[in-house]
Amino acid sequence: MTKLKNAPTAESVWREYGRMLDYNASIQLDDTVRVNENFFVGRQWEGVESNGLPTPVFNFLKRVTLFTVASITSERIKLRAAPVDAASGSGRLIRAADVVNAQFDSLFEHNKLPQLVQEFMRNAAVDGDAATYTYWDSDAPAPGGRRGAIVTEIVQNTRVGFGNCADRRVQSQPYILIKKRELTEKLRERAKGLGCRRWEEIRPDTDEQYLDGYKETGDKTTVILRLWKEPETGTVWACECCRGIMLRPAWDLGLRLYPVTWLCWDYVQDSYHGQAMLTGLIPNQIYINKLFAMTMISLMTTAYPKVVYDRTRVAKWDNGIGRAIGVNGGDVTGVARILDPAQVSPQIAQFIELTQEMTQSNLGATSVALGDARPDNTSAIIALQRAAATPNELTRQNLYQSIEELGAIYLDFMAAYYGVRPVELDPAEEVPAELIDFAAEALPLNAAGHMVLPFDFSQLADIPMLLKLEAGASAYWSEIASAQTLDNLLAAGHIGIVEYLERIPDEYVTDREGLIKAARARESAAAAVQPVG
Repeated sequence: MTKLKNAPTAESVWREYGRMLDYNASIQLDDTVRVNENFFVGRQWEGVESNGLPTPVFNFLKRVTLFTVASITSERIKLRAAPVDAASGSGRLIRAADVVNAQFDSLFEHNKLPQLVQEFMRNAAVDGDAATYTYWDSDAPAPGGRRGAIVTEIVQNTRVGFGNCADRRVQSQPYILIKKRELTEKLRERAKGLGCRRWEEIRPDTDEQYLDGYKETGDKTTVILRLWKEPETGTVWACECCRGIMLRPAWDLGLRLYPVTWLCWDYVQDSYHGQAMLTGLIPNQIYINKLFAMTMISLMTTAYPKVVYDRTRVAKWDNGIGRAIGVNGGDVTGVARILDPAQVSPQIAQFIELTQEMTQSNLGATSVALGDARPDNTSAIIALQRAAATPNELTRQNLYQSIEELGAIYLDFMAAYYGVRPVELDPAEEVPAELIDFAAEALPLNAAGHMVLPFDFSQLADIPMLLKLEAGASAYWSEIASAQTLDNLLAAGHIGIVEYLERIPDEYVTDREGLIKAARARESAAAAVQPVG
């Protein structure tokens, strides 16, 4: 095992962590995230002394935020790899790309990536940034009786620190810190298993600077994972420590890329932290809540009629609600009279509605996009919905870029950790039809009729192939348009049935592979009976 000459120490990592906290405090990151999270979930009067007055919450921000996130993540996302030049690499490069594509589909399913992407964008919209961390789980089951799987999880932006605070690009960082909070007893057991000699000295955090001030911490200890790229090996290294104790000394991850993705909702110059969508909308929410609160106070105190009576003639009068007011003498029209309630200005309701409508419209959440409009004209509704989605197009493209970066990380893990694993291959593509007919029983076919052959994933690190990662290209409407184009090409005779079936999505045709085999068999039979010459 390679040992580094200038490996980081627990003290040096903790100093870097202190600089991370100082920078976050300088931009008030923790306070901003706490306020934004409170407003998003509906705790919008936290810290305000109401003195018994009404504290209404009309949380239109949550609907707008969830709508925006849903509109950005509504498309089905796939990652696809393709060789740089399929012709120069013959079938080897194409076969490697097919294996990688199958692994992408498996990883998306294993890591529940659609749900992960929604949480990813929700964090970016509410907190300002979104981050994922990918690691190798050596205990997870794998095909062929092996162990080990790639796992991706969401990390809060307050728990990620970049070595260069002025650069938001992940792969150009000198180092990356990831903060975790672990139960002290569990951490001691884990440290002992890692061979840490000072595992008994691990203590819960007591310094307020290192605690999550607005959350219950309990018996927990802060753990810092430091990642950096080592020039000596050209790979990513890591170490893990708590305050003053190195839990796990530096080890080589074997990766060429940092296993971290990062997305800012709105970029802030010279800072790796961005600004959340919610931050600029909170004043609007406060304005609406205050208008409602003041209107409620006015209605509670003046909206009901009051009785004014002559106390020199009637000793006591109290009918509740508006409460009677007693006066000594004066003209109260005999004994008593009723005061009309005060009128609330209609401008209040108009300004509440206008503020909410303009806030939603500026974010693309118009009545048409939200589904509140009457669909009198379908074409116009679709056109307006597409126009409403335009303001979020930049954010959507940033999300696609992050998913492509995640795909590159997955490929890096495959090359470093998968080794030789069994993969499924279509025998129709790998073996001539004549050989399949002659020796079908001798081929390693599974129940689905696919060959299961070993594949060395380590070759992905050196194979002359450039992966083109595409996200969002398989959205629902794009698939329908592609299917219609294929239908037209087949009907016009420009492609054959086999070419058609190879390109149509699986869910459009039942037993697509079986149809391809049958079509090829018919073509082979037809070619065999044709007269020579």
